[in-house]
Amino acid sequence: MNNQKYFNYKFSKLKDDENFFVNSTNLHAYNLISDNNFKQNIFLFGPSKSGKTHLINIWKEKNDALIYKNNLIEIINSKKNVAIDDVLDFKSEEEIFHIINHCNSYNLKVFVTSSFRLNTYSHNLNDFYSRLKSFYYVEINQPDEEMCKIIMTKLFYEKQIIVKNNEIFNYIFNRVNRTYSEIYSVIEKLDVLSLEKKKQLTIPLIKEIL
Repeated sequence: MNNQKYFNYKFSKLKDDENFFVNSTNLHAYNLISDNNFKQNIFLFGPSKSGKTHLINIWKEKNDALIYKNNLIEIINSKKNVAIDDVLDFKSEEEIFHIINHCNSYNLKVFVTSSFRLNTYSHNLNDFYSRLKSFYYVEINQPDEEMCKIIMTKLFYEKQIIVKNNEIFNYIFNRVNRTYSEIYSVIEKLDVLSLEKKKQLTIPLIKEIL
């Protein structure tokens, strides 16, 4: 945004100078991945766009880990901690099961994330499911009012969308569902609309999509 006067949030400078915002919705998850003394494997559940990939990259740096991207041989040979983003999206349950067993054998840590709850996942390999059930479970909640405003402010800034005043900001905020995916979707639509119209956001313009 042009003058950034709407909110005075403090934030931590983390991965690649990007900002990860912490409040009650994700504090437990953030504290957990920041604790180098926590030795248990971690299963992080969170809605799409809730910052799981950001957290997994922070954990990777803190724990000298490799990120699994169909690189089984590298992981087996390296004997490093392993991070697996969107663990339930991978087709090879057997391969991930093998990675978890490998890490357990060498007293290495595994950190996985998912946009799906484990108890709703239709698994094929019982041993794979059993291994994931043994992980320490932590959850990122849907955004509260504060987090919604933080995300909107951040996205407006990143996309260089000018919001002239609080009235316009609040008009958008009051019409957006309180989910991460909906906020990202609405801001993307507003960005496209303002570029197509070659205009700053106004309430009449916003009404075209909200």
